[in-house]
Amino acid sequence: MHKTQSKIAFVAMIVVLVISACAPKVEEVGGFQIPAIEEGKFNIGMVLIGPHDDGGWSQAQYEGLLYVKENVPNTHVAYIENVPEGADSEQVFRALARKGFDLIFGTSFGFGDSMEIVAGEYPDTMFIHLTGIKSNQKNFGNLMGAMENMKYLAGMLAGARAKQDGETKLGYMATFPIPEEVRLGNAIALGMRKTCPECTMDIRWINTWHDPVIEKEAAASLFDAGAYVVFTGADTPAVADVAMEKGKWGVTYDWYGSCKVERCLTAPYWVWGPEYARITKGVIDGTYIPGWDYFDAETGALGLYGFMEGQSLTPGVADLDPAVIQEVRDLIAQMLAGKFTRFDVFKGPINDNKGNVVLPAGQSLEQVDLDAFPEFGLPCSIDVCMKWWAEGITAELPE
Repeated sequence: MHKTQSKIAFVAMIVVLVISACAPKVEEVGGFQIPAIEEGKFNIGMVLIGPHDDGGWSQAQYEGLLYVKENVPNTHVAYIENVPEGADSEQVFRALARKGFDLIFGTSFGFGDSMEIVAGEYPDTMFIHLTGIKSNQKNFGNLMGAMENMKYLAGMLAGARAKQDGETKLGYMATFPIPEEVRLGNAIALGMRKTCPECTMDIRWINTWHDPVIEKEAAASLFDAGAYVVFTGADTPAVADVAMEKGKWGVTYDWYGSCKVERCLTAPYWVWGPEYARITKGVIDGTYIPGWDYFDAETGALGLYGFMEGQSLTPGVADLDPAVIQEVRDLIAQMLAGKFTRFDVFKGPINDNKGNVVLPAGQSLEQVDLDAFPEFGLPCSIDVCMKWWAEGITAELPE
């Protein structure tokens, strides 16, 4: 080789070695690639239960993370997707903390125990658990919002759709038997009975947050059993795809873009960005105290597809009784003004599906009632906390 070529090759090799030595190193833990932090920035990590582009829950979370990057100066964001609940998630949370991430979001109920353990090991890292019920009020807290508001309104629309078409049966594809899923199912039923007092709702437990095949099978099962409108508590828009096949109606969830097909009635959805930005700014300036952070609709973090600013009604809603549409619009306006909250959704009189009075007229549930089963040992305002099905639901709670 010519001396000049040799010298150039040698210099190039040195440059490559220097760049390699200076480049952030990605660590592998339990089969997951743990991203590196960026020195000099506030580093935020997010752990997702599903893929970041699932068309539902995880995609809404991911877009919220991007919002923080774009709106909070000097932040670096990273995510790890498809992380199972349990031991795998504990490894991932520990690895992120060890890497030096300042704030870590865990976006599934089953991440709670793992986050609690790791938060105790890394007191200088802030851990925020979505949909959970635990907090040490130091560096580990939970975050959730009043999605029951939007599920209630979607229930009203579904009841009106069924009644107008001469149908009386709805379905709810629930994930896991936890207070969140029971709470949202009850909100749907309360809304359904407001516009269709004769309507009933069946339940299918699928025991997964994200599995498009199982979600489609469960949706088909409900439709085939006579349900005319089916709701999902899971992560993908599968329920609407099956509704297209069956010539019925599906209600998707979590992400505004999930309601795309003609047979999607509507979608209650999240707008996480502003809430994540609020928390990030608070952690940076030392004013955020983790605890039980539960926001309502006036934050703008909750939506009902077809009814928010700039959106048009879906075909399945547009030809409903104008009085129902206006009532939903009026309630959304009240929610955004803070004049109708989750405690108005769960305000008596409410009976369960066995004919027992859950709440007498005028009484509302308290926050702890929304989040708990009696087994949690929390002082609920009613004996059963959220461990009951509302009138109109044709199912038993699993043990």
